[in-house]
Amino acid sequence: MYAGVDWHQRITVDQRVLAGKPIVRGTRLSVEFILGLLSSGWKDEQILENYPTLTVEDVRACLAYARWVVEGERVFEVRA
Repeated sequence: MYAGVDWHQRITVDQRVLAGKPIVRGTRLSVEFILGLLSSGWKDEQILENYPTLTVEDVRACLAYARWVVEGERVFEVRA
């Protein structure tokens, strides 16, 4: 859980939807897509206006999911 958002309640994976990419539950909007909007400078308000099925909690869940994924990464230096 991150910043009070339990992404497990809002993010799901279904092999039949978008080839199994993580999506916001009940939509066909991928976490990757939402993160792309945010990284392009979209504000929460713009996302919610353009995708009215989403909630601000859904957007936060995408961020929490991304943090969880990155948190689990390990980087090792490889010397040539």
